[in-house]
Amino acid sequence: MYPDDLLYSKDHEWVRQEGESLCIVGITHFAQEELGDVVFVELPEQGQPVAENDEMGTIESVKAVAEVYSPVAGKVEAVNGQLEEQPELVNQDPYGDGWLVKIRLAAGAGLEELMDAAAYRDFVEEGG
Repeated sequence: MYPDDLLYSKDHEWVRQEGESLCIVGITHFAQEELGDVVFVELPEQGQPVAENDEMGTIESVKAVAEVYSPVAGKVEAVNGQLEEQPELVNQDPYGDGWLVKIRLAAGAGLEELMDAAAYRDFVEEGG
């Protein structure tokens, strides 16, 4: 349910680092399950700078609207355009086709604040 090759935020986003400075970001299985059926995804523009823990978009489901926060600081390199036509990919494949954005890390930005899979699993089980 929480792949070991990812890092996780307390806001229920996941990060997969690709190379030195590129990160793919999405929401976790837990987050998409809590939201229910996703019907709309609003994401930042390509090229937009994002700060760690700042809101960068929203996900609307049949139950609620939830903010998406950037787990890292940097610049949006790519946005998952498939989600415009198929927002349900967030539910169907949160760690694959349901990714949200790719972020190029800012100089000096790190991933130290993020949790590994075991720590995130504990966080969720404790009601985080």
